[in-house]
Amino acid sequence: MGEALAIVSGKGGVGKTTIAANLGTALALLGKKVVVLDTDVGLRNLDVALGMENKIVYDMVDVLEGVCRIRQALIKDKRFEGLYLMSSSQMRDKNTISPTQMKVLCGKLKEKYDYVIIDAPPGIEIGYQNAIAGADAVLLVTTPEIATIRDADKVLKDVQSKGISRTMLIINKNRSDLIIKGILPGIDQIIHTLKTDIIGIVPNDDNVFISMNCGVPIASKIDSTFNKVFSEMASRIAGEQIPLFNKATGE
Repeated sequence: MGEALAIVSGKGGVGKTTIAANLGTALALLGKKVVVLDTDVGLRNLDVALGMENKIVYDMVDVLEGVCRIRQALIKDKRFEGLYLMSSSQMRDKNTISPTQMKVLCGKLKEKYDYVIIDAPPGIEIGYQNAIAGADAVLLVTTPEIATIRDADKVLKDVQSKGISRTMLIINKNRSDLIIKGILPGIDQIIHTLKTDIIGIVPNDDNVFISMNCGVPIASKIDSTFNKVFSEMASRIAGEQIPLFNKATGE
């Protein structure tokens, strides 16, 4: 039986979809069988991040409504063995699905896949509530900004109130230069505020933005710093004990 990991955040723009695409790729490169599942009904983007926007015939809502079978809505990424995408519907709204349906879907996917990476909508509204219903664990994404950290803390408390005890923190778009200058809170300060295990620090870099728009996960570029960042993050999720960077700055 596999594990379903919901990627959540307090607000939009922190890079959840970037994390989902690259973490799914990194886990696949480790030899895992992975489904990345876009649950942002009406506002899907994971297909673009993976360069699969022209390959979608059926989506998650089609599966839940019985229009197609699960395998018909799964798109295999031919670049990476073991990586599959199930996209969300672009034409429906978040009230189309229910938490119970998500639980059933994730349960079925976990029977055949090692990891189900759920790209959840931001915030704590209905779309998020549906997304985390099928999750065994949560990856909380924040940037090193006070307002974003505060919103992340609110989401974390909601997750814990639902009985999801395994939570992991990812700090995205990290700016070590601004941390050193005291403009942004340091990594240790963020960890102290959110009080959850940290598994990854992703530097702020234009190359990430470029790769997302090109549909090529930067985690797949062997000569890239980000290959190491996401590979180690994937290994930590899989249970390996790998030390983090300098916790003061994220370097």
